[in-house]
Amino acid sequence: MNKLFLTCLTLFVVLTSTAHAQNTNNSSINNQKTKAMKFELPKLPYAANALEPVISQQTIELHYGKHLQTYITNLNNLIQGTKFENADLETIVKESDGTIFNNAGQTLNHNIYFLSFSPNGGGEPKGKLADAINRKWGSFENFKKEFNTAGTAVFGSGWAWLAKDKDGNLEIIKESNAGNPITKGLTPLLGFDVWEHAYYLDYQNRRADHLAELWKIIDWSAVEIRY
Repeated sequence: MNKLFLTCLTLFVVLTSTAHAQNTNNSSINNQKTKAMKFELPKLPYAANALEPVISQQTIELHYGKHLQTYITNLNNLIQGTKFENADLETIVKESDGTIFNNAGQTLNHNIYFLSFSPNGGGEPKGKLADAINRKWGSFENFKKEFNTAGTAVFGSGWAWLAKDKDGNLEIIKESNAGNPITKGLTPLLGFDVWEHAYYLDYQNRRADHLAELWKIIDWSAVEIRY
């Protein structure tokens, strides 16, 4: 009887230890997956078709759903095991280079870009941002013209940015590829994406037309918060 009891007890301990080891391994795997998904696709405050006809549903689905998701996935994979594994996005953009910078920069850029739109957007900014624009360019219309010119003049792929310095002074910055004004010590307020994937389905090679239309959907309340 004692032998049977000891045998059952031993079997119970072995099974319990095995289950604990499996749970520990599963927990470790889940933790690794959690780390790999540190950065996630931002939730859009509008439906995929809500910005039409300025930006089509197809462009949103490809640009936001495919291009941005790819940058985020790549970034999560690239930072594993590096000094950036637990860093915030802005720190990674400021301090990284190469492939990590490209994917971090484009993640930050697109987060700002897609969260600057509203189907009820347009018009002009208000308050302190409007005052700063008027001081710098004389009027909102002059600012728009200069911003459109900058976006049209970016050679190849890149971005046109409205940014502020530490004193609140505004600048229009042209950046190539994944560039962001944050690397120059500036705060990005509004970015227009002039990579072809941002507009080619809707405007073909007419980048200037695309830039001119974007003003109709700018959510100035979101931009003003960044200022």
